[in-house]
Amino acid sequence: MAGRSDLISSDPSAAADLAERFGDWIHFLQNEKHFSRHTLRAYSKDLLYFFAFLTQHIGRPPSLNDLGGTTLQDFRSWLSKQVIVGNGNATRARHLSSLRSFLKWLDKQGILHNPAIQSIRTPKQPKKLPRALPVHQAKMITGDIEGISRQEKWIASRDRALFTLLYGCGLRIDEALQLNYGARPHNGELRVMGKGRKERLVPVLDVVKQMIDAYIAESPFPFEKDTPLFLGSRGGRLHQGVAQRQLRILRKKLGLPEILTPHALRHSFATHILVNGANLREIQELLGHASISTTQRYTDFDDAQLMAVYKKSHPRARNP
Repeated sequence: MAGRSDLISSDPSAAADLAERFGDWIHFLQNEKHFSRHTLRAYSKDLLYFFAFLTQHIGRPPSLNDLGGTTLQDFRSWLSKQVIVGNGNATRARHLSSLRSFLKWLDKQGILHNPAIQSIRTPKQPKKLPRALPVHQAKMITGDIEGISRQEKWIASRDRALFTLLYGCGLRIDEALQLNYGARPHNGELRVMGKGRKERLVPVLDVVKQMIDAYIAESPFPFEKDTPLFLGSRGGRLHQGVAQRQLRILRKKLGLPEILTPHALRHSFATHILVNGANLREIQELLGHASISTTQRYTDFDDAQLMAVYKKSHPRARNP
């Protein structure tokens, strides 16, 4: 398939002309839009699901002509089937967004035009607030992981360094795992390549650098400039799924809540520095948000948490 990405996990249930354009689109997202591997996998999965539905719906693998002729009722049937199989509003909204993106690209390329998709309303989603850990729980993951881990000491040290980096600098998990040894923290700073290939400079706490240095010293593998900073057990770049699994294991051992995910550490970073006086523009720069509206979500965190901080911090709130 021309322009096909290795991120497409399986052949789409589609005729050759549509399958080829699907591959070209993924290639465009990867090489021109610079989407992360995680996002590309999600887009691929969403479209493969739609192609499979359409194959069953019309009785044959769909072609470009079939996609161009898909009606409003067909799109509604696709979304209705998702309800039947238990997909919630958030999942259906993401699937619809992925399909719209593909059809928009096809339209811009002059390949096909299907206006029916624009008549579909996006399923409403409840407003989700960032899920942040209490400070004392966030600090627990930076403690003595070696003391509770049954794995090799260097792996426990790696995990502690990675999770401390996520919480200490507010990085996305993909941003942290894409770092190479030559780009490790230096002079109290870290240069990060974020979404859309946008680079930003973030300050690094001493404790973060110390844990990274300790992990590097304990690793059984040699490091060179282009060596991945965070290594898997066989010496290759640490996979995101493995990092997520390691955090789940640690969460259970420490008795921490299920909201503890790599992204929750990023949310915790933003929430905690907001409580301690950082303004939204500063947080926007540190997180690499393209829009301030994304960062404004952090002003809506739990009022009870804010009141607790107020009572603890304000001089007049204390008993005389």
